Amino acid sequence: MVVQADGTVLLDESHPAAEEAREALGRFAELVKRPGTLHHYRIGPLPVWNAASQGMTAEQMLEPLRRHARYPVPAALAEQIRQWVGRCGGLELRSGREGALLLVGEQALLEELPEPFFQSHAARRTEQGWELPADRRGELKRELLRLGLPVKDRAGYRAGESLDIRLRGELAGGRSFELRDYQAEAVDRFCREDGAGGSGVVVLPCGAGKTVVGAAALARLGQATLVLTSGSTSVRQWKRELLEKTTLRESDIGEYTGDLKQIRPVTVASYQIVAHGKGASGARADGGHFDLFGSRDWGLIIYDEVHLLPAPVFRLTAELQATRRLGLTATLVREDGRAEDVFSLIGPKLYELPWRTLERQGWIAGVRCRELRVPLCDSIAERYERADRKTKLRLASSNPAKLEAVNRVLGAHPDRPALIIGQYLDQLHALGQALEAPVLCGSTPAPEREELFRRFNAGELRRLVVSRVANFAVDLPDASLAVQVSGTFGSRQEEAQRIGRLLRPKADGMPSLFYTVVSAGTKETEFALKRQLFMVEQGYAYETIGPETAERGWSG
Repeated sequence: MVVQADGTVLLDESHPAAEEAREALGRFAELVKRPGTLHHYRIGPLPVWNAASQGMTAEQMLEPLRRHARYPVPAALAEQIRQWVGRCGGLELRSGREGALLLVGEQALLEELPEPFFQSHAARRTEQGWELPADRRGELKRELLRLGLPVKDRAGYRAGESLDIRLRGELAGGRSFELRDYQAEAVDRFCREDGAGGSGVVVLPCGAGKTVVGAAALARLGQATLVLTSGSTSVRQWKRELLEKTTLRESDIGEYTGDLKQIRPVTVASYQIVAHGKGASGARADGGHFDLFGSRDWGLIIYDEVHLLPAPVFRLTAELQATRRLGLTATLVREDGRAEDVFSLIGPKLYELPWRTLERQGWIAGVRCRELRVPLCDSIAERYERADRKTKLRLASSNPAKLEAVNRVLGAHPDRPALIIGQYLDQLHALGQALEAPVLCGSTPAPEREELFRRFNAGELRRLVVSRVANFAVDLPDASLAVQVSGTFGSRQEEAQRIGRLLRPKADGMPSLFYTVVSAGTKETEFALKRQLFMVEQGYAYETIGPETAERGWSG
């Protein structure tokens, strides 16, 4: 490594110790770009605070930097890391008199806060600290974080409506069920009673059983629970998992989507209906739709795919700080820059297990990634040269030459159940017609969608063309090949979610294959490099090849 005073770390991926250094660095730094073999990381306050929230000390961060650094670690950076860690939790929120909040902590940190800050939160000084109204809890935490003072929330949580629920020891068909070690540890960290549990995020890759973690936390707490997830398909998947793995009955679980408005002791709702749709009363999410959150005495709110949490739900969450909150995600990457809001309003990262660790333990499948570059089709080359930046990306992404490349990849792996994934519906319908494969997109009716899933999982359907709905809410455990033909600009989050469709372990033990088809010499190659950053940070490599190589299949 070359460690710079501004927090930039250059990691030489060709060095024999690069993997060891990358794993250590990834715990408290973020990969921002990777020109060639020199990968650029940034050490900043939020990654450091997330590491500190899991118990990591400043010295534990500095030790691998010193061990792997080519030159001495700058003293200024070492001191900055110590300051960031020292400020994390230097202030605490506690329960005050008559339901009020009490902000206490190191006097030097409290003195950094200007008088107008306290005035804006209707705070008054007491012998113990600053007393504030309870309804300022969320906004106070968000503002303190923006001031570089992440506060420990020790104000406690209310007990919600009691619920009789247990995990099943045996599933239908006589199969036994028990939590995996890492799932049990994640639940323990969330449910601990030392003041450090009750709110936070569990980070596990797709296929590692995040839903099981949510179900186990629900069973441990035994309180009415609201589950927010990515869409109507995910709502139904959550319901199936809860019925299979817990003692809840059908009448205990409500679906709250565009089609149904059931509010029951456990209610599973889609983000879309909460953020943009209308509730049973016809009120919008930023107004009367808050009724969903106040309709029962919820003891727990689970935010599935928390990296997708829309802004209106953040606003509602700021008002719900006395309710336990569990975020579940495969990646904390947010393309909208609101990762700080996840930290302050949902909670810090409580548990994370690297993808490669789970792969080595056999809990998720291995994945091999290839970027397949094809020339720009002559029919659009002239239009591409004259187009603006946005149109250039659309033309490059929808390059007709990609069809031949997709055919070659599928021909090289005829026995693998395959997903062809893309962004643009006209491109996907053209591919579906050419490949004689059904197209699944957002407008596909729920019964038809479920039937496509059934046929694919039964082996009756070997190819399925899917839109952005494949970023989540697609339960196709046998899929072992994905060909990505277009995506949302340079979304690292989307790349991780799409690769996640392939991570269920396969009966033959073979790794899954993920191809990205990119138009060579265009803007699309720049976005592809950015899309790959999260997976590279997890230790996965992308091999760049020409289309002719795919015909020879995957060797080794």
